[in-house]
Amino acid sequence: MALQVGSKAPDFTLPATGGLSFTLSQEAAGQAVILYFYPKDFTPGCTAEACDFRDNIAQFSDLSIPVFGISRDSVLTHEKFKEKYQLPFALLADESGRVAKAYQALIPLIGLTKRITYLLDKNHQIAAVYESMFGAKQHIKAMIAQLNLVG
Repeated sequence: MALQVGSKAPDFTLPATGGLSFTLSQEAAGQAVILYFYPKDFTPGCTAEACDFRDNIAQFSDLSIPVFGISRDSVLTHEKFKEKYQLPFALLADESGRVAKAYQALIPLIGLTKRITYLLDKNHQIAAVYESMFGAKQHIKAMIAQLNLVG
């Protein structure tokens, strides 16, 4: 079960592609944000989801809403994934699964990241959430439909 709409998004710091570190409360202060959690780089569903975010990035960037993908893959794997599919957004490495757990995006026992997408408003309250392990392309459609909540 994902975090509830209206709740405060947990703050976090994770290593990001491009050799940077990303802290939600600092790098995205005062901005609405898309955080999408996904299981694994280079798998068919995750690749389709990442490419769908890539292909629809204008919907978010026109409203100054950055997109961040989060999985338990390493930064090195993320860099290869980002380069191969020309992803115009940062990927964050949650190797310990700590952030996924805080966002209720971690499958207990097996430690795999669930496919959950959060739309945070400018105060980092959860404005919308979509959870589906198998509907990768539905995540983008669901978030685009909710942009009026933060725009």
